[in-house]
Amino acid sequence: MKRLLFATSALAALAAPAWAEEVEVLTADPLPEVIVTATRLPAIAARTPGARAIDGAAIERRGAVFAADILADVPGLSVVRSGTFGGVAQVRIRGANPGKTLVLIDGVPVNDPAEINGAYDFSGLELGDVERIEVLSGPQSSLWGSDAIGGVISFTTREVDGVRAEAEAGSFDTLRGRLAAGVANDTYAIGAWLSRFSTDGISAADEADGNPEADGFDSTTLGVKGRYAFSPAARIEGSGRWSRNEADIDGFPAPRFRLADTGDTTRSEQWSGFGRLTLQARGLKHQISLSASDIERDTLSSFPSTFEAERQVWRWQADGAAGERLTYAFGAEREDTEGSLSSGLSEELGTTSIFGTASLQASERLSVTGALRWDKTDDFGSETTGRLSAALDFDGGFILSGAWATGFKAPSISQAVCDFCFAPRPFPVLRPESADSVEVALGWTAPDGGFDSRITLYRLNIEDQIAYVSGRYINIAETRTDGIEAEATARLNAGVDLTLAYAWTDARDQTTGARLLRVPEHAGSATIAWVGGRLSGALTIRAESDQDDAGGVRDSFITANLNVTYRLTDSVDLTARVENLADERYQQVLGYGEPGRSAYVGVRLRY
Repeated sequence: MKRLLFATSALAALAAPAWAEEVEVLTADPLPEVIVTATRLPAIAARTPGARAIDGAAIERRGAVFAADILADVPGLSVVRSGTFGGVAQVRIRGANPGKTLVLIDGVPVNDPAEINGAYDFSGLELGDVERIEVLSGPQSSLWGSDAIGGVISFTTREVDGVRAEAEAGSFDTLRGRLAAGVANDTYAIGAWLSRFSTDGISAADEADGNPEADGFDSTTLGVKGRYAFSPAARIEGSGRWSRNEADIDGFPAPRFRLADTGDTTRSEQWSGFGRLTLQARGLKHQISLSASDIERDTLSSFPSTFEAERQVWRWQADGAAGERLTYAFGAEREDTEGSLSSGLSEELGTTSIFGTASLQASERLSVTGALRWDKTDDFGSETTGRLSAALDFDGGFILSGAWATGFKAPSISQAVCDFCFAPRPFPVLRPESADSVEVALGWTAPDGGFDSRITLYRLNIEDQIAYVSGRYINIAETRTDGIEAEATARLNAGVDLTLAYAWTDARDQTTGARLLRVPEHAGSATIAWVGGRLSGALTIRAESDQDDAGGVRDSFITANLNVTYRLTDSVDLTARVENLADERYQQVLGYGEPGRSAYVGVRLRY
């Protein structure tokens, strides 16, 4: 990893003079201050431990098509993808299993209640309409409740003003297109978009193991978004997003029961949306919203299955301030989920919650933020969770911050009724999982604002973790993750930015001492991005150490991706990207293959 980061830094230093001849030499303007909003109260990321944001410009420079393509670059996040095109893709934050990551799209929880752990599948989450991604690592139950025990990933879709169109074609007969149109001003906005992705793909099972059959993937996404201001004190807004995905997958056919080419196919259809009324009254900003999501999954195989789930959340939140130093928010929620089981029957779970959070600028240098939440589940009792963080500014651009937090996760629908269980009854009575975490971070920003860095040390404990053992779900002993996350961004000469990220993650079962599955101990990335008069782009190198997996160990790997944009006119861009530049043979998950070198070209229009 050290050689990787050194080589990338050297490449940036050598490349900058060459690019300087093509573009105007830029001064090292200060890097913009990043604000995150998934914290309920807007917060400065550099003063919020575990908070990170990826804006639309970074997504575009990276050439990321799906969310899984860019989330792996965030330190502390591990993307688990079973097959590159359309295979189930889930995210672990700081070693916690995927069901402990809450996923929001425009504030709407979209986790799948019918999935065994309640996890979200990122495989079809296309980024064409996404303006911003925010990641909050560590327990966030005090803000968002049960599913946020390990962290939150929040996606915000963009507001369209004008017409945008994209088209791309490349390896594996891949075709991608997007059309968006809308109008936006201070009073109202309305826009819609349509995205389509299709590829013949490669075999989901590793081709090197004798699996030549290509597994295709098709994805369609449609969205609308709008708002209207009746007056400065009242407005309504809402959005809706629908997607449909179909992927060829491989299975475990008899008699070997090893991953191999099969004719299995999976289909999923999901929609999500929200409506929100915002009113200014009695010195507070009140937001009353209803959000909903629905997903249906079908698997066509020798053992066909159909699962459907839906979720509704009513929320009231009031924001206010007391003077210039104290801001606060409080509110209440009611969440109802329903999911189908392997038997075809459906079950329901529900939670009623109240919450509050406040941020105090105690002095010119010290800020303190706290949050408290009480959740009353219909079936598993009540839980109270909290979070306290602080940030202290020092001379010379240093910021010392830290946080302590607790979290909980109620059993999923499948776990609650012991779906897929075959052990003799009675089944164990499950308890909610609980977590506590402590972290400390030291950041530094250069006096000219052209360099920003942070290193974070943390410990995450999860108790009563639910696992499937001997034909039933049980609460098992504690798991623990100790970790270090390091990140830095530098603005170099001639419009060149260098971003480095590294994570050491030691995630273990405290009972056996064994490493948790599918969590690499070392992972890192380096991205060189440049913006010139006409030419811009990014080169990203990513590496992971080996990781334990079911049935063996997945080997370490290093890959590189290149994305380039050439501005032909003010309205037309030509794009090109190359994935896996070195044609590395590697696996993201043991047994599942990844593509060799592949290339794509396209055009982007703006009016």
